[in-house]
Amino acid sequence: MESINILEVSNLTTRFRNENGYTIAVDNISFALREKETLGIVGESGSGKSVTALSILKLIPEGIGEIMKGSVIYRDADNNEHNLITVPEKEMRNFRGKEIAMIFQEPMTSLNPVLTCGTQVREIMRAHLKIKAKEARKKAVALFEEVHLPRPEKIYSSYPHQLSGGQKQRVMIAMAMACNPRILIADEPTTALDVTVQKTILELMKELQEKHGMSILFITHDLALISGFADRIAVMLKGHIVEQGTATDIFNSPSHPYTKGLMNCRPPMDIRLKKLATVEDFLKAEGKDENGQLKVLFSPENIESAEERLTRHLQIYSRQPILEVTDVKTWFPSSYSLTGKPLRMIKAVDGVSFQVFPGETLGIVGESGCGKTTLGRTILNLVKATSGKILFERNELSKLNPAKLRQIRKDIQIIFQDPYSSLNPRVTAGSAIEEPMKVHHLYDSRRERKAKTIELLELVGLESNHYYRYPHEFSGGQRQRVCIARALALNPKLIICDESVSALDVSVQATVLNLLNELKRKFHFTYIFISHDLSVVHFMSDRLIVMKDGKIEEIGHADKIYAQPKSLYTKTLLDAAPNFSGHMK
Repeated sequence: MESINILEVSNLTTRFRNENGYTIAVDNISFALREKETLGIVGESGSGKSVTALSILKLIPEGIGEIMKGSVIYRDADNNEHNLITVPEKEMRNFRGKEIAMIFQEPMTSLNPVLTCGTQVREIMRAHLKIKAKEARKKAVALFEEVHLPRPEKIYSSYPHQLSGGQKQRVMIAMAMACNPRILIADEPTTALDVTVQKTILELMKELQEKHGMSILFITHDLALISGFADRIAVMLKGHIVEQGTATDIFNSPSHPYTKGLMNCRPPMDIRLKKLATVEDFLKAEGKDENGQLKVLFSPENIESAEERLTRHLQIYSRQPILEVTDVKTWFPSSYSLTGKPLRMIKAVDGVSFQVFPGETLGIVGESGCGKTTLGRTILNLVKATSGKILFERNELSKLNPAKLRQIRKDIQIIFQDPYSSLNPRVTAGSAIEEPMKVHHLYDSRRERKAKTIELLELVGLESNHYYRYPHEFSGGQRQRVCIARALALNPKLIICDESVSALDVSVQATVLNLLNELKRKFHFTYIFISHDLSVVHFMSDRLIVMKDGKIEEIGHADKIYAQPKSLYTKTLLDAAPNFSGHMK
């Protein structure tokens, strides 16, 4: 017997006010969620997937946006139908949290920083289930145990900032499960998490679904992530559902070019493409035959052969290293005695040694807390090394005077993870790119600096009129291009990319990765590429360092490590990586 529809969304349209009137965020969409099934809603930023979830729960901010039309029919346990769009706000509180719960994308902004985790879960149960505080506490601790949080009693008394990202997300899941809802809406619940934590969160949600018999509406921008998780999939683009069907049908024979683009713009693990496909390539190819742009992207000419790679590596590794890191340790005190003497140390980087060669891309991969970002900052001398040597072009950085160090800093630049927080919101893109030129006294006049800035903007795929725009006027991918242009402003020799594409949609990510490689070929840059995304690091890197607990677990050629990992930890990372096989590894 086929399961019934527990939720039916019909002709839903939601709009938001802007300076020119209104923007349609969700445009006449319809779909259904069945009992005990997982429906994945997939699309890039701005596709309308999160607005869809907020519309279902009537959480669109009044005065800013509105649900124009449509219905959201929820069928309760007694088979009574409720149109949530027309339900009065006072009655809606009986559905939110109790019948339909939601896990938001960023747990730190969703949890109250001044209340303990236990208190936040307890208050939800007291509000909806009308139980006493003592019983609510007992149930909250049991929930923490159910979501596999270590030391549930301690977590109950802990504040959000005292937990890791994965633990905070488990608290959010416990909070969502507090009233045993029939529908769980998960809005990008694993975006900021490492692959191993991501995998455990998905496994936990599947376990809870089977135990409680709930339905899941899972929102994500990553098709690979839900390839073995969702039963059915709806693909969204610019407020429309462009394709929906069973997960098997979508992955085996996608019909819409946008879906094909989402599936193919992630770097493949089995071959080496010189250039990644983007969603735009697929959208442009709609209606064209197979001899168009896509054939070029997936042609033998775009696949780097083993012979080509060997030839390139022989050239790279015959040179003197540009950077030498020898037994570097970066430790931070975690507690002090009454006299101010450090009692315990956090060994963020603990005895790391490696070399980087001109023209190479060295990848550094590992989970949060492994020390990869601290290592990058230590190389830049933004964080002082506790001990060890860092030589850049045979100059030991720790022994240089400030003037010489500033001169060398011009040759080593960094592109940070979050382009929005890297840019001053009060400074235009042009001024942000010009600033390092002023600091290092490049070019004789403002006119020359402006000309160089416009040249850089156009080099990274932006336009000359973007010179006058502020950060908030750019998309995420455009902001990252501004940051790349700023890093190029000083003609550096070595660029450290610290999770520089992890916050971007998969198609924008592909565009930025293509740009970085194009710039490398044109200007012979050397990269240190830091990321927790294994497929991205594999695509970018010649050699690879796998880090764990401040130490190097494994180092070697990227292809060899992916094909034959020596470390058990590396194997665990590879097994946890999402793929399109139809199942999580």
